[in-house]
Amino acid sequence: MRRRVTGRAIAFGALVAIAIVGCDRAADPDAASAFRDRFLAGEVEWDAVVEQARSEGRVEFYHWGGSEALNSWLELIARPAIEAIGIGVDFRRSDTRDVVDLILSEIASGRGPGSGSVDVVWINGENFRTLRMNDALFGAFADRLPSSAYFAFDPDDPASSINRFDFGTPTDLMEMPWAGFQFTLRVDADRVDPAEAPATFAALESWVRANPGRFTYVAPPHYIGSTFIHALLYETNPDSTGYVPFLGDPQDLGVTEFARLIGPGFEYLRRIEPYLLGGGGRSARGAPIYPASAAALQARFVAGEVDFDMEFGVYDVDRDIRSGRYPPTVRNIIFPESGMIKDMSYLAIPRNAPAPAAALVAIDALSTPESHLSKLVEIGFAPAIDLARLDPEERARFLAAAPDLRGVTEEALAMRAVPSVNAGLVDAIDAVWLEYIAEQSARSFDEIVLDAWRNLGL
Repeated sequence: MRRRVTGRAIAFGALVAIAIVGCDRAADPDAASAFRDRFLAGEVEWDAVVEQARSEGRVEFYHWGGSEALNSWLELIARPAIEAIGIGVDFRRSDTRDVVDLILSEIASGRGPGSGSVDVVWINGENFRTLRMNDALFGAFADRLPSSAYFAFDPDDPASSINRFDFGTPTDLMEMPWAGFQFTLRVDADRVDPAEAPATFAALESWVRANPGRFTYVAPPHYIGSTFIHALLYETNPDSTGYVPFLGDPQDLGVTEFARLIGPGFEYLRRIEPYLLGGGGRSARGAPIYPASAAALQARFVAGEVDFDMEFGVYDVDRDIRSGRYPPTVRNIIFPESGMIKDMSYLAIPRNAPAPAAALVAIDALSTPESHLSKLVEIGFAPAIDLARLDPEERARFLAAAPDLRGVTEEALAMRAVPSVNAGLVDAIDAVWLEYIAEQSARSFDEIVLDAWRNLGL
């Protein structure tokens, strides 16, 4: 636990150093605030926004840097598209939580509109919820961009629901959809026949008992490990209502009901632990290995140490086969068939962005059909735009360009798509896993859950 805190402190320190370097970019706070108010009121024409963006000169774009494919795409495709409009861009690789901490610390220190150091942040889930709860976002800008014509935002349109909620938190147009991801497991068909692979968590338990040491999952709070557990909680919900009770506000749910709902899932995790990679087998815990990241799990999968890999992104398998990272026999599988979590990620603007007009222009440039098509073709990021809003020729280009799904179909995935857990519950679930599973605490499950709940501040 101490190593994790230290690592975050180092990462946050690096972001502070970047922020100090960029302090001279701060705009006139009154002018930045006036621009924000006028833009959100619909009083600024887009040409004037572009003109101001050019005068601001540069946009600071913070993003998770764990995908080398994305990093390359940003440099080779996104950068030229933004610079062609007449503004520069600095791509800052970082942990999103550290960026959120930086934004909040700057606001707390009095750095208001125009005085921060972050213009755009790639974000979703609990990180968006944190900024929203602290009034740290620019405002409802998404439907005011020219590219918004390609997105469903109207509450009366059923297609808009995926854009209007981010891990249970209403987006209220404060972030622009950028990519849609669905959680999948994948196997190497030379080792596990996809047709015989487990399709439910109950079947997975039988499989790991029969094949000890050949399965593990990423340790929370990494989002891959957390999502694996969320899908488990949906399937083992004692009321058989799946994801439904996990979407509501934590205050309405209450700690007693929360503990009751997650109890069966956490007992499942304890039962399978002896049969995971490094486990002792025959109900002996041993020293189970939980990789710290998706990349670490993938390395063990490719090396043949485990037979399952897991990620967000159904097109990743095709991309990684073509790049040589995966052998050509890797396949996506439908798991769990009870519901495969799908969520959106977004681009947001902090309230104190130093170059708010440049941020708007950069986000618009990354929200065009051309940008989404490129991201699909080059790195397998599923488009966030509503394909129904494209003309027939554009729509055909997207359908023709979609990578091979390697073992599954769009129809099967769509049938099993379910939403993400309410962001307000994520930290509590992670905390329970850390003490009850990773640390094997001797305290009762209810005590552990109660402390995790109290730490939510409810």
